Amino acid sequence: MWIPTEEEKIGVVICNFRSPICQALVLEIGETVQILEKSEGWYRGFSTKKPSIKGIFPVSYVHLKKSTVTNRGLCETVVPLEDPIITETTSTLQEWGVLWKQLYVKHKVDLFHKLRHVMNELIDLRRQLIQGHLAQDQTREIKRHITVRLDWGNEHLGLDLVPRKEFEMVEPDQISISELYKLGDSTRQRHGDGCRVPVSHHLFINLKSFTYNSISEDADVFFFLYDTREAKQISEKFMVKLNKNGGPKNPEKVDRLCALFTDLSSKDLKRDLYIVAHVVRTGRMLLNDSKKGPPHVQYRRPYGCAVLAMSDVFHTITDLKEEKDFVLKVYTCNNENEWYQIHENIIRKSNTKYSAPSTNYGLIISLQLLRGELEQIRRENQAVFNRALALTRKLGFPDVILPGDTRNDLYLTLERGEFERGGKSVQKNIEVTLYVLYADGDTLKDCISLGSGEPNTTEYRSFVLYHNNGPRWSEMVKLPIPIDRFRGSHLRFEFRHCSTKDKGEKKLFGFAFTPLMREDGTTLSDESHELYVYKCDENATFSNQGLYLSLPCCKEDFNSCPNLPANLPFQRSPKETFWVSTILCSTKLTQNVDLLALLNWKAHPDRVLDILGRLRQISGEEIVKFLRDVLDTLFCLLDDNTDKYGPLVFQSLVFIINLLRDSRFYHFRPVMDSYIQNHFAGALAYKELIRCLKWYMDRSAEVVRQDHIQEAMRALEYLFKFIVQSRILYSRATCGMEEEQFRASIQELFQSIRFVLSLDSRSSENLVFTQAALLNSFPDIFDELLQMFTVQEVAEYVRGTLGSMPSTVDIGQSMDVVKLQSIARTVESRLFFFPESRSILLPVVLHHIHLHLRQQRELLICSGILSSIFSIIKTSSMESSVQEEVEMMVESLLDVLLQTLLSIMSKSHSVETSRGQRCPQCTAEITGEYVSCLLSLLQQMTEIHFHHLLNNFHSKEELKEFLLKIFCVFRNLMKLTIFPRDWSVMRLLTSHIIVVTTQFLSPALHKNFSEADFDFKVWNSFFSLTVLYINQPSLQLEALGPAKRKKVLDKYGDMRVMMAYELFSMWQKLGDNKPHFIPGMMGPFLGVTLVPQTEVRNIMIPIFHDMMDWEQRKNGNFKQVEAELMDKLDSMVSDGKGDDNHRELFSLLTQLFGPYPSLLEKIEQETWRETGISFVTSVTRLVERLLDYRDCMKGDELENKKIGGSVNLMNFYKSEVNKEDMYIRYIHKLCDLHLQAEDFTEAAFTLLLYWELLQWEDRPLRDFLHYPCQSEWQRKENLSRKILHYFNKGKCWEYGISLCRELAFQYETLYDYQSLSWIRKMEAAYYDNIIEQQRIEPEFFRMGFYGRKFPFFLRNKEFVCRGYDYERLEDFQQRMLGEFPQAIAMQHPNQPDDTILQSDAQYLQIYAVTPVSDISDVPQLERVPERIKSFYRINNVSRFHYDRPFHKGPKDRENEFRSLWIERTTLILSRPLPGISRWAEVERREVVEVSPLENAIYVVENKTQELRTLISQYQHRQHHGNINPLSMCLNGVIDAAVNGGIARYQEAFFDKDYISSHPEDTERITHLKDLMQEQVHILGVGLAVHEKLVHPEMRPLHKKLVDQFHMMRTGLHHYMVGSQQGVPGVDRFGPAGCQGVNSPRGILSSHSHMSPESVRLMHRHSPLNLQGSIRHSSSSLSSHTSSEAGNLVIMTDGLMGEHPEDALHMQPSPSSSSLSSIRSNSSQIINSAPSSARGSPSLPDKAKHNREVMILLPSHRERANNSMYYNMAENGQNNHMQRALFQQVSPCKPCVDPHMNLPEKVFPNTPPSWSLDGENREQVSYMPASTGGVIMPPVPPRSFPSGHFLMHCDAFHHQNSDPPPALPVRSLRKSPLHPIPGSPTSPQSALGGSNSTLSGSASSGVSSLSESNFGGQYPEPGPIRNDALEPLPSHLWSPPEEYLASPYLHIHYGGPEIDSMDQISRERGN
Repeated sequence: MWIPTEEEKIGVVICNFRSPICQALVLEIGETVQILEKSEGWYRGFSTKKPSIKGIFPVSYVHLKKSTVTNRGLCETVVPLEDPIITETTSTLQEWGVLWKQLYVKHKVDLFHKLRHVMNELIDLRRQLIQGHLAQDQTREIKRHITVRLDWGNEHLGLDLVPRKEFEMVEPDQISISELYKLGDSTRQRHGDGCRVPVSHHLFINLKSFTYNSISEDADVFFFLYDTREAKQISEKFMVKLNKNGGPKNPEKVDRLCALFTDLSSKDLKRDLYIVAHVVRTGRMLLNDSKKGPPHVQYRRPYGCAVLAMSDVFHTITDLKEEKDFVLKVYTCNNENEWYQIHENIIRKSNTKYSAPSTNYGLIISLQLLRGELEQIRRENQAVFNRALALTRKLGFPDVILPGDTRNDLYLTLERGEFERGGKSVQKNIEVTLYVLYADGDTLKDCISLGSGEPNTTEYRSFVLYHNNGPRWSEMVKLPIPIDRFRGSHLRFEFRHCSTKDKGEKKLFGFAFTPLMREDGTTLSDESHELYVYKCDENATFSNQGLYLSLPCCKEDFNSCPNLPANLPFQRSPKETFWVSTILCSTKLTQNVDLLALLNWKAHPDRVLDILGRLRQISGEEIVKFLRDVLDTLFCLLDDNTDKYGPLVFQSLVFIINLLRDSRFYHFRPVMDSYIQNHFAGALAYKELIRCLKWYMDRSAEVVRQDHIQEAMRALEYLFKFIVQSRILYSRATCGMEEEQFRASIQELFQSIRFVLSLDSRSSENLVFTQAALLNSFPDIFDELLQMFTVQEVAEYVRGTLGSMPSTVDIGQSMDVVKLQSIARTVESRLFFFPESRSILLPVVLHHIHLHLRQQRELLICSGILSSIFSIIKTSSMESSVQEEVEMMVESLLDVLLQTLLSIMSKSHSVETSRGQRCPQCTAEITGEYVSCLLSLLQQMTEIHFHHLLNNFHSKEELKEFLLKIFCVFRNLMKLTIFPRDWSVMRLLTSHIIVVTTQFLSPALHKNFSEADFDFKVWNSFFSLTVLYINQPSLQLEALGPAKRKKVLDKYGDMRVMMAYELFSMWQKLGDNKPHFIPGMMGPFLGVTLVPQTEVRNIMIPIFHDMMDWEQRKNGNFKQVEAELMDKLDSMVSDGKGDDNHRELFSLLTQLFGPYPSLLEKIEQETWRETGISFVTSVTRLVERLLDYRDCMKGDELENKKIGGSVNLMNFYKSEVNKEDMYIRYIHKLCDLHLQAEDFTEAAFTLLLYWELLQWEDRPLRDFLHYPCQSEWQRKENLSRKILHYFNKGKCWEYGISLCRELAFQYETLYDYQSLSWIRKMEAAYYDNIIEQQRIEPEFFRMGFYGRKFPFFLRNKEFVCRGYDYERLEDFQQRMLGEFPQAIAMQHPNQPDDTILQSDAQYLQIYAVTPVSDISDVPQLERVPERIKSFYRINNVSRFHYDRPFHKGPKDRENEFRSLWIERTTLILSRPLPGISRWAEVERREVVEVSPLENAIYVVENKTQELRTLISQYQHRQHHGNINPLSMCLNGVIDAAVNGGIARYQEAFFDKDYISSHPEDTERITHLKDLMQEQVHILGVGLAVHEKLVHPEMRPLHKKLVDQFHMMRTGLHHYMVGSQQGVPGVDRFGPAGCQGVNSPRGILSSHSHMSPESVRLMHRHSPLNLQGSIRHSSSSLSSHTSSEAGNLVIMTDGLMGEHPEDALHMQPSPSSSSLSSIRSNSSQIINSAPSSARGSPSLPDKAKHNREVMILLPSHRERANNSMYYNMAENGQNNHMQRALFQQVSPCKPCVDPHMNLPEKVFPNTPPSWSLDGENREQVSYMPASTGGVIMPPVPPRSFPSGHFLMHCDAFHHQNSDPPPALPVRSLRKSPLHPIPGSPTSPQSALGGSNSTLSGSASSGVSSLSESNFGGQYPEPGPIRNDALEPLPSHLWSPPEEYLASPYLHIHYGGPEIDSMDQISRERGN
């Protein structure tokens, strides 16, 4: 049976719990569970992580904790009974645990490790706190450490700031907002501000070893701190005794040779400090002389010294918790006379006075700097203190003297001595022995300390300086003599000569002495003392010390007793003296005579006045040591004779009180307090103190020098303490007598105080200081007065005093500050906490604050006062009513607070002052202070206060002004960053107060400013406030975690809903005034709708409907509403970049404007239904694009996405909604994106869109974007210049030339010849650039974006992209995959199905395509430079194609070329490239099939054209001696031809069987033969050129080429003869005008696989063939070459295997991706023809040899037009239309003439040229005139044709029906056939990517194996032309049979030698 638990309420899971029981909870160790019921070993409850899930768990799995329960029952609250900081630490660690793992995922490794370290520390600190075995101060310290770490972690993790008070979290409801602000601010600054209390530093030193090899004797090492600037020792010595091996002499001290130099101040660390180590050995007199003294006699002898500069190590050891090692070299002294200053010599680097040690010689020490109190350090470093640590104190007192610090140390330094030689031939070896003797003659035991670390001794022996009668020791010892033995004790110094003879005797020859205290009771002064030396010998006895104590010890003693007897027991040596110096550090003894005289005043009563006068000259240290005795003496004097001593005693008392204000003696204030309470006995003193104090104040107006008055004012606190305590003692002794007299005297005293404060101090600076001192001390006397008077009486005294101060603020700024500080301390005093006193004091305090706020002065101090007042009132409100006080503050402060805040907020935006600093009143600190004050006041206000406030306004204007102020302040609170983002407690509290205040104020707004009294300004301010409020980021609860969201909702509810209801209510109350806010509020209200809160949106839908209804009634449409709405949507997107939740906005607007239930539901019921639905649809489409745009514009997105999103949105604004301003705005945004990506050409085309909108008119234009106010003509001119600049940077000079001409026309019209000259020069420069500068041809890539996860403007669309310079296919693929990291690369080029198109994923398909120039109408000239023609091949292109080979029907196994077909796909773009983007969308696609014979014709024709161009360039010597490209190109063609090459075509198509079975291909076969013969002729010319240029080392290659060329020519001749003889009816030299037969074509519905057998291996006989295969084509059938090297896969025999036919069944490997990373060096896909490599550098055409010229003449027969295309009848109709099938995506206007045949469409006007310079043939003199006319050269466009930019730049006019502009035709340089490269990831494939029997390599971007795409296009069929050249006689080209054996065609020369091919062209033209 389940029983509700009574005690067991909360527990912690101690073990993971998993159970198959369905009702059981799943618990993890560390979880907190709340227990509801129990039953037989089981609990029922829930985990605090998931309170909604309840279940059971075993009792044994839970550790119970004590707790308190409130609201027992279903809604009970359980709070653990433990320290709140433990609870906070537990919950924080659990929260951090989740975030900590996320740091690792986000690669924030540094913070990940730091947080782990902090979490481990917190766990350890929490454990210590839970154990509870700590002292109170230790517990406090651990809490401090915990809170510091909690705040650090919260800050770095972006969590909320936790305000704390005494290390514990505070409840916001329990304190005022102003106090909460201060707590949060102090929490934020807690770790930044250092403590101002003096911090003691302690230096830990540890001697690790002393490595030396030359002493071999015992040694003492003395460490001390030395100030080299003041040349004095500042610390005691730390002594270490070492044995002769360098180890500790005491075995127990191994690893314990350490000390702590204590009480170092911050000033000490800034001094020029050194650690000095003196090494004194104990042994023989001379180290290396065993004869000097017997071995049994030991002497202390100086050895060496080491120093270490602390400045070098402080920065190293300051921030380390571990010790840091240092090595100190020990230097030896060259002269013992300099020993006393050896450390100074080393520091000064006086090298001549010391000797450097060997490298392995020195002291190794470790240092560590510790901070804090000694006891704290002892607790934190117990391991250090357990090592027998020697505390080494500082000489003198520390900076802070504590009352309990008892010390009595006398430091004695043996300075030097002067001694006689005493008849010796050498000087003495003097040793000094020191004894401390008491008055009775006994030697004090253990009263001499040579240094800390070693025990005290009874006697001290100095070290001996060898042969020195004037030794200087400078050795210090400490004499810790007990205080009771100090008086009467004296020191005796005995001097002995240490002989170095055999006996080694130490002979006594003199002594000196000195008493420790003089006869007047003072100790030895801190100075050097010269002592007399008395003669004696070894037989002298000192048993009766009285014999020598009666003698003078020094010169002062001798002067005090001049009459000494002649027969003294000891005779003074007049020539011998001895100097010592002493330093006393005692808290019990004094060296001051005046202090002793004061304490013993009764012995000399006549000197009391003089003694009191000299009291100021006594040092503070001496006074505080004897504070109690001094005070007793002063009050005794006051009681003895008040009239005589009263004023002086008062002055002395003031001096002592002010002395305790010094920071050094501040800790003695408790001693003073204790004295007053427990020891003070001056019952009558109060009368004299009051009289003196009043006398001082009354004279303040008369005396010029007021130093003594100011000192008395500063001592006011303790003076009143003495007065009150004295009165208490008197009243206690007399039973309250003279009470009235006392009250009267206090009343008179306060009148004097008011008199001082009321004086006009502006003319007297001294009086200002007096008043300031009085005001500073005044609040300190309140507590003393409360002991004698009631609260009301004291409050009246204080009110009168504060009221006596000048009420104006004209008394000077310094007095303003002091006055307000005094008021602040009054408010903070205990007096103000009493309600009865507060009601008296509050009016005068508020009065002063009001005056200062009005004049905006001392705002920071005023805010502090207000914060204190609000804190006190908040505390009091929990115990009693504070309604009257709040009412008083509202009346006095609310309006001025609002005004002050508005002023501060406006100043915060001002420019910095001239000093470079902001005005101190404009900082965030002061703004936060006043905001918290205002919120505190509003929080205290109830409905009654608001009612009184609103009713007290005298007019509506005043009410209006107030409402505008408070609404403006509220708006600024939400706009400005008053509170940091992590301060959610403060932000939520602020929001709560604002919404409550708004609810109180809105009725007044409706009541006073509606209907006839409507005021737009107030209402608009209200609506703006509500919109800002609802959109606050801090109120968006959806972004919070579940726990935090629940906490906020439980405490405040959803405040957005509260404000939305208020907004709706006020909107309904507007009535007929609603049109004032339409459409102006449409945008702001839309922002409210976008808040992801369903209830808020439902509240706003009626408002939207209402606005649309009013707009429809008013204007009959929604134009204004629509425009406003779209502007708002756009601005919201611009402002909302980077919002991770922006996708939610789309769903919200979809619900708002989408299907039911939504706004449409209301619209359906209206008469304006259609326009409303259209409006909603348009907005929805805009939202889709805006969200895509925001997706793309996120900071981490790449440029392509951003550009695509901008183009998409720009198209929408232009074409769909026709918002020109937004369109122009996005034009410039797109231009900026292009400039960032350095796409200058695209930037120019983008700006041309704006350029086209402008006219050459003088219409004035307003300033827009970055354009100033100017005329339309000026703006268009400026825009033109900018576009020209971008075209120039993008190297598109051809486009710039037309714009130059446009500008030139305008300048010429205006007669602006200067500008005309400039633009003409620019045009000329562009022509120069076209000719001279090199431009890289980019590659083009087709991209398909499939799947619903892509942005709207990419989804299920395909594009063609213009690549960057030198960007190849694999580079482009990697870039695109980087931009779309979630995309899946498609492994085939096929069109995707609907499954992929509709999937929730991203599929990316990329392959390379070949541009096809659309321009066919512009003729071309011969010898146009290649770099000019190349521009028109790749620019203004809107058609691109790619090819795929396949076998139609059964594959021909003997020669696969007979069945190898090509599927050619042509992509037609919506706009040409380049344009406003590097991308252009594919508008439609066309697919045609190319027969094997057609493919062969084009392969051979293209290779011939390539050879012609290359040879011509070498004739003009454009390669400057580099013959390699020509060598490799010739080698590739000839070698392939001999070893396969065109021979495979000959076998395939010249075979008798093929010719007979394909009679329709007769004309094509003839054409192919002509092309082969022409290629042979060109090769002959090429070999002739190669022979002239080849390097001697390459002659073997040339000979090989000649031999192979002969074989090739012979084989071709054989086939020509054989095929001619075997095919009757085929006339080789017949006319070319016969009609060809159409070849079959069809639409491809699927791609068939290319047979592996189509691949053949590259021939590898030539030693250069490998290189040639990489860079240049090796086959005459190479389909497509460019100036860049093509894609290449080199096949080897090993790859093919023994049986090539095995590859028949191979399928494409999955690695053969369309995104394969094959290196692609060509801008197009290579064709399927044989090609081991590709490349044809563009070179000029000049040649000097003529013998090869005749070879280039045309063949006998006329060059036939291609017979493989369909013939057209005269009417243009196709004879075989059923075979001409084209696949088109959408109908489009053809871009070419349908009556042209295929060569004219694909390669217009480019038949084989008889000149190697050009690509066209001219009419020659020996040809019939009926042949074709002269062909015109390509020229740049002379101007932009009408609609040019509209067609090619404007993204919105792409459907224009005008034909495209005529640009120069793109010259033929590459074959339209392109194979596809093999994938490098699948080497096992025998195909290797080749799709031709003759090819050794292939390149593509689509498929690497059996499927390939081939480039080129096949337009519609046209009629065969009949204007070809007439045939020439055969003797002009066909050589005799005997010449066939020659490597060259032998040519007979009939005239003078011709210089070049140009000359031939000219002669033929004649």
